Amino acid sequence: MNQTLGITIARDGARLKAVLALPAPSPVEAMMLGKTPEEVAELMPRLFNLCGMAQGLAVRLATGLETAGCDPRREILRDHLSKLCLRWPALIGHDTMPLPADWSKGGAALQRWIWGGARPAQLEDWLSSGAGISPLLAAIAERFAPGEAVADLPDLSQPLSLVPQENSAAGRVRDANLMRQAEATHGRGPLWRALGRVVDLDRLCVDQPSARRIAPGVASVAAARGAYTLQVRLSGGRVSALTRITPTDHLTVPGGMLQRSLERLPAEKASLASLVVDILDPCVPVLMREVADA
Repeated sequence: MNQTLGITIARDGARLKAVLALPAPSPVEAMMLGKTPEEVAELMPRLFNLCGMAQGLAVRLATGLETAGCDPRREILRDHLSKLCLRWPALIGHDTMPLPADWSKGGAALQRWIWGGARPAQLEDWLSSGAGISPLLAAIAERFAPGEAVADLPDLSQPLSLVPQENSAAGRVRDANLMRQAEATHGRGPLWRALGRVVDLDRLCVDQPSARRIAPGVASVAAARGAYTLQVRLSGGRVSALTRITPTDHLTVPGGMLQRSLERLPAEKASLASLVVDILDPCVPVLMREVADA
């Protein structure tokens, strides 16, 4: 079974054309049929290296199970910090760095590490300050002019519908002051999306991730890439149907965040497509290739 996301880009005049080949559907839903809610809640974190705790919590909320001890906060902190310390520096030619000491505790110490002091009021001043992780964000901003690789999408209001929606960490902190500044100057492009993970990281230093039961049998839980939404139906105390919608599902829908972002990247910057994809962060392996003009 192919679990790789294929992305083919081609020059289409001054822009790029992006064609996605989606991975085979996950067999997880079928694997859960006939199991009790307790069994499914225990299995989900074991089946997924990425965001497993969030998915287990979603099962518990959807089916009314006890949620004590199911906190996805640590895995979100880890994933955000891995991008900021390891993955993105490597992609832009900066030195990687170890995750900060005691990162899993969050708190004021981690907030100071992020910003290099107090949370700034002015984004542009911070980007040029060299404080905290600003050099990384400044380097991303320098690579993309305002309006490049942007995707303007509706807010996530239909989490179970596979239509283009803003299901991302940036989307859930979109109203933060720094996010509004980034959107006003650059649009919802790579800087806005990378900053979204920074602002989300800052918030999670003191707050718990969003997790809610939307309706009987339906729950949505925040994770590093966006929100996981599960719908579970029971018959005789066992799962008779399970629908799982992931951030990557929304990312890769036709006309969604991934396709729009790549197709707003100038053809002359095709070499930055891999960075765009990594900032968008699908949770499956990616195979990208560039072909002759579309």
